[in-house]
Amino acid sequence: MLYRLLAEATAIAHFAFIAYVVSGGFLAWRLPRTIWLHLGAVCWGAGSVVFGFDCPLTYVENSARERAGEARLPSSGFIDHYLTGVIYPEDALGLVRALVALVVAASWVGYLLVRRQVTTPVRLDAPH
Repeated sequence: MLYRLLAEATAIAHFAFIAYVVSGGFLAWRLPRTIWLHLGAVCWGAGSVVFGFDCPLTYVENSARERAGEARLPSSGFIDHYLTGVIYPEDALGLVRALVALVVAASWVGYLLVRRQVTTPVRLDAPH
């Protein structure tokens, strides 16, 4: 029972990480210091997709699943097991990845614009 709960908690943490990769740049608009955490998360997420980095959360979930007497995640990993073919069709994977990249890029552009507004001094002597 304990290992089953650990596997489920790890899956929830994985979903939270993916949600942060997609939306964390928008959080940085309000909490600017988090942009560095988001940059690291995006690099890790992109690295796992592009270069196949092993995710420690997948390792923890697989270990907990085995100890709970359940099957491991497929070798293709967390995203293929829980998202691809479940949340979106398998043939839309490229589109989903492109949309995620677009959302992240938009959040970073927005972050830069918000930071520029905050750091640009207001000139009181400027003509109206």
